[in-house]
Amino acid sequence: MQISTRGRYGLRAMVDMALHTTEGPLALRVIAERQGISESYLEQVFTSLRKASLVRASRGAQGGYELAHPTNGITVGQILRALEGPIIPVHCVGDSNSSVSYCEREKICITRSFWEDLRDKINEFLDSVTLQDLAERAKKILPEEPMYFI
Repeated sequence: MQISTRGRYGLRAMVDMALHTTEGPLALRVIAERQGISESYLEQVFTSLRKASLVRASRGAQGGYELAHPTNGITVGQILRALEGPIIPVHCVGDSNSSVSYCEREKICITRSFWEDLRDKINEFLDSVTLQDLAERAKKILPEEPMYFI
């Protein structure tokens, strides 16, 4: 399992928004410039984030995107699942809320419980970290005017 650029860039953009919540709606152009990400790519990413109700868009001269919830109410897990789909180590275990069986060996698989436990631990960790947590980490390592995240 590897998080794609979609997930990584989306998370960076969301942390950028968390660091600038007092500025009102942010234009994707501004976020794209600060983060060194293509604006057209961010448009695709933000379509998924908007559909997941993590951001909201406003039109007009002062329009842009803003977080749909407080920074402590949005988790990394929510963001990554909105952009990547279920976060699972192997395809046969699906996500923890799925009742769909992905493997014909499910009932006799000797490693299935291990993969389920790993899936649950990964998701538990991702859901324990909020945008606020990442913004606080970023403030410790970035200069006063944050430009780019590594």
